[in-house]
Amino acid sequence: MVLSSMNARPLRLSTVQADFESLFQQRLHWSADTDAAIEQRVADILADVKARGDAAVLDYTARFDGLQAATVADLELHQADFKAAFDGLPDAQKRALQDAAARIRSYHEAQKKACGESWQYRDADGSLLGQKVTPLDRAGIYVPGGKAAYPSSLLMNAIPAHVAGVGEIIMVVPTPVRGSVATGGAAGSGKAAARGERNELVLAAAFVAGVSRAFTIGGAQAVAALAYGTATVPRVDKITGPGNAYVAAAKRRVFGTVGIDMIAGPSEILVLADGSTPPDWVAMDLFSQAEHDELAQSILLCPDAAYIDAVQASIDKLLPEMPRRDIIAASLNGRGALIHTRSMQEACAISNRIAPEHLEVSSLDPHQWEPLLIHAGAIFLGAFTSESLGDYCAGPNHVLPTSGTARFSSPLGVYDFQKRSSLIEVSEAGAQILGQTASVLAHGEGLQAHARAAEMRLHGNQA
Repeated sequence: MVLSSMNARPLRLSTVQADFESLFQQRLHWSADTDAAIEQRVADILADVKARGDAAVLDYTARFDGLQAATVADLELHQADFKAAFDGLPDAQKRALQDAAARIRSYHEAQKKACGESWQYRDADGSLLGQKVTPLDRAGIYVPGGKAAYPSSLLMNAIPAHVAGVGEIIMVVPTPVRGSVATGGAAGSGKAAARGERNELVLAAAFVAGVSRAFTIGGAQAVAALAYGTATVPRVDKITGPGNAYVAAAKRRVFGTVGIDMIAGPSEILVLADGSTPPDWVAMDLFSQAEHDELAQSILLCPDAAYIDAVQASIDKLLPEMPRRDIIAASLNGRGALIHTRSMQEACAISNRIAPEHLEVSSLDPHQWEPLLIHAGAIFLGAFTSESLGDYCAGPNHVLPTSGTARFSSPLGVYDFQKRSSLIEVSEAGAQILGQTASVLAHGEGLQAHARAAEMRLHGNQA
């Protein structure tokens, strides 16, 4: 049965029901498997761009985006384009971009000081040990294009790269020509015949965030160009940013040739509520992730059954007002859940099992529960901390691990655009102690040259 867009009924569960575990697991299940046809198509595109470079990029841009160009250089955006876009914005949008960027930059500068600085010390023997932190030379940022553009994602990817000290930040953003037909033929012979749907807010965000260069290309071909480099598109060291199934498959395949941030699944929000927050607020917070797409997941955990009823009533009341109500309803009906728990402590334990991307602690005393929460991409404390503030302007990064990967991975940050080299300078005195230890272990592994190299530096064994 197909439910009406005005009828959103997240699965209602209670932890005391006998079949809770099986129903809970079914609701959480999401397959990250990529369609075999997509995988093969992406593999072909990557191989083609690696072999033919600019020519392949032009072909695929014409085929998939309907954008004709004589050279990839014709698809490049310039600093003047970024500034013109910024200058053309209404004052309110200018201020919003600048305010958001300032907060994001401030947070990541603090992050760099906390965990992204070089350090060293000398031990009792005078040996120097430490860590040298250096930025990547060049990072590539993928930004979804056309009407699906997200300037906030550009800020969240470019600013930590800039704070880390990355030398060049290369942006790729598709600008499809709406209504064009993908023919698969060769690119045209003239200058760009149509600029496609350039999103001025994205270009303005590139100006604010300090993007170095940008190209109006997208899809797997853009990922390939960044990973392998072409005559025009520089090869990068790491690729970050969201994209569709083709982009995700391409990032997965080029990992190892370049670094990537993560392979993201559908967006998620988990709300832990003690019943003290207005139910309309919680309903809208659930909507805020459900409106992304039909596979997004919104879950409420609460020990108060009457409050869960109130949230459902708010869902019924507010849904008809939402422009994206069809998507919200499909998401809540297919993957949403309202779960009655025995206590807030049990709700925290379930939250740790889920390891959600976004975790709201909607409680009068959120700091009472925060120590119990160990797996989450971002934790939003208190009723006034809506997840949407984190998406845009609070400061911490909104590129977060999904699909339970918060159990072992972290938000995008300055550290993703840095690398660490160990520093070791052993003193003569230190070599006498360390050399004996290394010799014993190396002989035990059957690596005699390793042992001899250490032994030669011992007093009495020097030639």
